[in-house]
Amino acid sequence: IFTFGIAFLIEETVQLIWGKQTMDYREPAILNFPLFSLWGIEFPAYKAFMLAISIGIFIALLLVLTRTRIGLIIQAAITHPNQVAMLGHNVPLVFTGVFGFGSALAGLAGVIAGPELGTSPGMAAVLGSIVFVVIVVGGLGSLWGAFLASLLIGMIQTFAVAIDYSLNDLFVAIGLPPDKTGALSDLYSATVAQIGPILPYLLLVLMLIFRPTGLLGKREV
Repeated sequence: IFTFGIAFLIEETVQLIWGKQTMDYREPAILNFPLFSLWGIEFPAYKAFMLAISIGIFIALLLVLTRTRIGLIIQAAITHPNQVAMLGHNVPLVFTGVFGFGSALAGLAGVIAGPELGTSPGMAAVLGSIVFVVIVVGGLGSLWGAFLASLLIGMIQTFAVAIDYSLNDLFVAIGLPPDKTGALSDLYSATVAQIGPILPYLLLVLMLIFRPTGLLGKREV
């Protein structure tokens, strides 16, 4: 809660100094072309660049956390901070370094995603809540879990936009047309595409009910 409060103060300060207008920040000209066309839909080269950078960062993080000494210290400090401190490591400094490196990666993500999402002082709010969903669904402390959760939520949001069916269509298909004059008539007519933005949060609720540790999270004992 304190972190969200500080982030809100920083955002308001930035808007107070530089304003709220969106900056004209576009992809570089060298990547401004369609990479390929599939079923008549062009896939931009810049999105492929974003995907390649994201995969590269994931592989680099995975190697650092599993194949290097500092990665082993970080993992041990998360689960057994007292024992790591007894071995002579500065655990608060380790956590501060991890937080700083994570902030740098967040800044890099903002620079890369700016041309697609729009660059403004409030752009963090666009992804802040969905990132929280990814972490919880994937499992706290699990890099692979975050990777799988991000793919799952991305596919849910993408396919939801293309599905133009509603509960009314479902009931009609099974031979039980709903009462369109009732209190839930608006709910019956809502399509999957219309409720697409809330589907990740429904997934979050289901995950907290049936598997609070997330997809690949581990239960602490």
